[in-house]
Amino acid sequence: MAIQMNIAITALLLLFTTIPIVECTDIDVVANFGAVADGQTDLSQPLMNAWKEACASPEPVNIVIPEGTYLLSEATLNGPCQAPISLQLQGTLMAPEDPTVFKEPTWVSISHVDSLTMFGGGVFDGQGATAWGQNDCAKNKNCVKLPINIRFLDVKNSLIQDITTKDSKQFHVNVLGCSNITFQSFTVSTPEESLNTDGIHIGRSDGVYILDSKIETGDDCISLGDGSNNVKVQGVTCGPGHGISIGSLGKYKNEEPISGVFVTQCTLANTMNGVRIKTWPASQPGSATDIHFEDITMDNVGNPILVDQEYCPWNQCDLSVPSRVQLSKLSFKNIRGTSKTQIAVKLICSSGLPCDEVELADIDLTYNGPEGPAISQCSNVHPALSGVQNPAACSSQPTGEATP
Repeated sequence: MAIQMNIAITALLLLFTTIPIVECTDIDVVANFGAVADGQTDLSQPLMNAWKEACASPEPVNIVIPEGTYLLSEATLNGPCQAPISLQLQGTLMAPEDPTVFKEPTWVSISHVDSLTMFGGGVFDGQGATAWGQNDCAKNKNCVKLPINIRFLDVKNSLIQDITTKDSKQFHVNVLGCSNITFQSFTVSTPEESLNTDGIHIGRSDGVYILDSKIETGDDCISLGDGSNNVKVQGVTCGPGHGISIGSLGKYKNEEPISGVFVTQCTLANTMNGVRIKTWPASQPGSATDIHFEDITMDNVGNPILVDQEYCPWNQCDLSVPSRVQLSKLSFKNIRGTSKTQIAVKLICSSGLPCDEVELADIDLTYNGPEGPAISQCSNVHPALSGVQNPAACSSQPTGEATP
């Protein structure tokens, strides 16, 4: 499996490590459409006008946003377009600070586009600090949805490279219904105290690649919802944040299966969790299979390896009914470093659908806290073991503690 994974990732790197060389025409939002980089004049209309012209062109067009600071109230950039289109963001885009001015929970939306390239070293600044204290969606079903910095909907064959998103009011990036989209040298920058600010959230997409990127946030660095298939994460540094997560799954009807997730050569530092899969008890039926975490470094990470099929934050579920999400073909290989909690490995599977075909290989996680050495807990799973097992695999009984 490791050889196959490395071959696949090498092929991806050959395809996506550079911006495609396409002969195209540049249009400048300042020179051609009157945009002003003063941090006060709204860029929305000049950008929309530039996008409309570029999208209608039968030849590839590159929209240039030069260096400087621009106020952007919102942007809805829709396709389909007639030819490949690129957005060269060199400056900083600033969202309105007041979250109540947004009619929809999105700041920048890009949809129904094939062959998009976004590059240039620029920044999407969501100015979210004033909004984080208003976010109670985890506990309140009727909460006001805060805006996501960048939403990609039905975007295909595209590359997002050398771009930063910072201080989003909610998720930084939402990838929904996309295929063959790559994030490379991508940066997410938000302080640990920011609420519900997942770095990149993926759902119902096939072929999403996150390479050589740095994510600092107050929630999951990368989160995968239902229908996430053929996802490759390589060379990502995560922290602070809640780790790299699949789920939570099983909360809603008609969730789509997850399959083919490879997370490799990543570093997690000072995160609440490490690599984890979480499903709700008393859940809707579902499945997640062919999921692999390999060559991961943990630096002072809580719950470095976590499968939690009793995920029940704020007692919003019935723990007496087992999860109906089937987890299978999971592997955790060459995962080493330090845990900031005693439970370094925790595999809590469903009593109704025990985890199937789980592998632990070369696990070396240490804990130096007052409770004693690191421990490994398992229930409803019998993993195949190979190589180093520190702590000794499945040597302790679970306590049933929930994690956020």
